[in-house]
Amino acid sequence: MVSGPVFIDTWGWLALGHRKDPRHDEAAEYYRTLRSEGERVYTSDYVLDEVITLIFRRESFDEATRFVNGIIAAARMGYISVERITPERLAAAWDLRVRLKDKARISFTDLTSMIVMRECKVKHVLTEDRHFTQVGLGFQLVP
Repeated sequence: MVSGPVFIDTWGWLALGHRKDPRHDEAAEYYRTLRSEGERVYTSDYVLDEVITLIFRRESFDEATRFVNGIIAAARMGYISVERITPERLAAAWDLRVRLKDKARISFTDLTSMIVMRECKVKHVLTEDRHFTQVGLGFQLVP
């Protein structure tokens, strides 16, 4: 079912953390499979910034806190690799932004995620965001 490392985008985390999300169960099952198969899971500090802001708008304070604490604990235990957007990655994302002038609706956070994915050789992304498949870098949406 899972083949290789996966990047979890903002949508993926929100589907996991918001139990009322229509695809919560599907995303949660996929994440459990990733963990049980020992697949490498990536995300970024930019993605988590978005997630933390949005999950506190969608869930109770206690539920949002529990969810974010779970992500932080998983990162500390090495289950999730939280990639930092360094000045070099920021510049590479900016270059991609300029190159993709026909795709102005792609968020800058998504562009930074694509740079991380390319560097870390990650082809699969847990998201509903079709922008990842529109840039010609070979990314595939999961589940």
